[in-house]
Amino acid sequence: MDILLVEDNLLNQKVVIFNLRKYNYNVTAVTNGFEAIEKVKQQTFDLVLMDIMLPEMNGYEITEAIRKYEAENQVDNPVPIIAITANTLDNDRERCFSVGMNEYLPKPFTSAQLIEKIRIFIPE
Repeated sequence: MDILLVEDNLLNQKVVIFNLRKYNYNVTAVTNGFEAIEKVKQQTFDLVLMDIMLPEMNGYEITEAIRKYEAENQVDNPVPIIAITANTLDNDRERCFSVGMNEYLPKPFTSAQLIEKIRIFIPE
């Protein structure tokens, strides 16, 4: 299973990748929105883990761009996107869903919480 991790903090990237590889997930990590959008255009992913606070483009803008690309290209199965964010106000969660994200996981989270969210979209 292929997962795109959009996270600018390299330490957070390493921790998430380490945990996902224990479950045999293939992880591609990028640090900004432009890379994320290009990867989605080039490769099919089973899931995207999307940080919200990113340089240049935030996770909301990236998600909107991915959803626009999918709509314009008539993608049959839009990629599930899980927000992974330190933004934990009620309106942050709602905003994630309003731009097309499918699930929300507040930071900090445990490995078990991450896997639980992923398994909603990628069953064991």
